[in-house]
Amino acid sequence: MLRISYEDMVKEFKRVLVKKGFDEKGAEDAASIFAQNSLAGVYSHGLNRFPRVVSYLEKGEINPDNKATCELAMGAFERWNGHRGFGPLNAKIAMDRACELAKQYGIGIVALGDNNHWMRGGSYGWQAADQGCIGICWSNTCPNMPAWGGVDKKIGNNPFIMAIPRSSGNHVVIDCAVSQFSYGKMEDCRLKGQQLPVPGGYDSNGNLTTDPAEIEKTWRVLPMGYWKGSGISIALDIIATVLTNGNSVQTIGTFGDEVGLTQIMIAIDPTKANSVELTDEIVDKIVADVKSSVPVKEGQEVYYPGELETKNILDNRKNGIPVVEEKWNEVLAM
Repeated sequence: MLRISYEDMVKEFKRVLVKKGFDEKGAEDAASIFAQNSLAGVYSHGLNRFPRVVSYLEKGEINPDNKATCELAMGAFERWNGHRGFGPLNAKIAMDRACELAKQYGIGIVALGDNNHWMRGGSYGWQAADQGCIGICWSNTCPNMPAWGGVDKKIGNNPFIMAIPRSSGNHVVIDCAVSQFSYGKMEDCRLKGQQLPVPGGYDSNGNLTTDPAEIEKTWRVLPMGYWKGSGISIALDIIATVLTNGNSVQTIGTFGDEVGLTQIMIAIDPTKANSVELTDEIVDKIVADVKSSVPVKEGQEVYYPGELETKNILDNRKNGIPVVEEKWNEVLAM
């Protein structure tokens, strides 16, 4: 498999983004976000997603000059507007602000409306944890999943993230869509010629399948936990829309493309109640207990959330980031 250095990936992404209207700093920051996603092994929201975002820039649906601004400040809670700017940069601004509020009040909440796709939601969990904060965040999406018991797309596979800091940097981070698999993950498997490890949706005959291409055709992805994932999706969408007075999943579905999304950033500062050492002790003890699990297959390892990303970063820094040649060549030709 072709492997590309992190630095080369940033360089190519930046080159394209400057051509598409970003200033130098914005292009560097945005390019780094995409490359960091691939570096962490989340290829679906790094290189593989980059061409789609470029197409949105070309259609004028993302304005790289628009930055998120605060519309309402009420102590620990603020409402911000993303003005359809570049989603990842606006989301980063919002989580940084939530962390600032958490350092002041113990908790900070920034409700970000009318933003664009934030790429990998886990980025903002790691961002909060790197600042010593517990991070909780989510985004809604376009309607891309049936509600439980339905056939047509009514709800989003809204990504939900929770991050717990450790002073070592080996944070505990769960980043998941509320579908069994995100569309990005299914695209990644399809491009690699892989089946899903467990059924992720329905084929054109209405049967559960592990074939990502079949699920992409029907758009009938499976909510995680069946009715539970469906209910969580609906609740996340309602809370986000209420707090921002922004766009719901249903409204986003009328836009044609997945733009104008609604996101919530929550940061909690555990040092308001614990020392850093106490928090580390609590997290380390729980993680150690999980790691002591008897694996299903002898010789395998049980991982805590975020552990594989840490391993991927070390490996990909050393050996280069694996890329789908078709996608990499697409970027080189831009």
